[in-house]
Amino acid sequence: MAGQADSDQQVVGMWLYGKAITTQHAYQGEMRRFLTFVNKPMAHITLGEVQQYITSLGNLAASSQARAINAIKSLFGFAYRIGYLPFNVLVPVQAPKFKNTLAERILPEMNVQLLIALETNPRNRAILKLLYGAGLRVSELCGLKWRDLQPRGEGDFPGQVTVFGKGGKTRTVVLTAGLWQELISLRATASLQEPVFRSRKQSGHLTPTQVRRIVKTAAQRIPVMETKLAAKVSPHWLRHAHASHSLDRGAPIHLVQATLGHASVATTGRYLHARPSDSSVRFLAI
Repeated sequence: MAGQADSDQQVVGMWLYGKAITTQHAYQGEMRRFLTFVNKPMAHITLGEVQQYITSLGNLAASSQARAINAIKSLFGFAYRIGYLPFNVLVPVQAPKFKNTLAERILPEMNVQLLIALETNPRNRAILKLLYGAGLRVSELCGLKWRDLQPRGEGDFPGQVTVFGKGGKTRTVVLTAGLWQELISLRATASLQEPVFRSRKQSGHLTPTQVRRIVKTAAQRIPVMETKLAAKVSPHWLRHAHASHSLDRGAPIHLVQATLGHASVATTGRYLHARPSDSSVRFLAI
């Protein structure tokens, strides 16, 4: 496989190929930071220089350090596998362990209902309901066109949305009657090729940054939520809430996995650990 790439830049491009756009942007940022720090070609980077770089990340949270290190390990592993590097200098490097803070990012069901109910803009309310009701990633929501919404007939779930998700996987999620009607009411005369959520400031799709702003503003309206916590709320928190609340209400874990598009049921299982329904503490005399 040697000779498949002629430069570091080409290797990075091959490594990023096929990854989700948001993942590509995140990894490109990590690579720029790392390669700027070492300031030499990949083939000449030593373990000592990698360790110096990791030390320089000491002011970041453990989760951010782990993300940076795992990105570098992934790139160097790929470069070694295709024969671009004679050996992988990152093999002995381990990313730091960090506390799982998922439980801190799961909003109570009442707060999610308030977040949606207090939104008076029809488009923005539909965005909030779709993020929560279908468990979509923000990139998936932003990429929707009207052709991705299909009717199913009468009943409790009269419509569905087809999502092109992470890893190039496509999945279909059914929509409740209320959510379906709210979405359809936004279409007017839009063609099947037009965005479901159009940016008002620029032509084309609403951007993830704009959706994050909509969600954060909605969270700040919730009277029972602390200001500091509301400032942290993101679209992905509504996806977390979908998983946690549906499991709390008895949804089968494999169904939640399929709806969210998780590659492994173990990923979905994190929500069971984040909000356990029982504990041995109830057997103690305290």
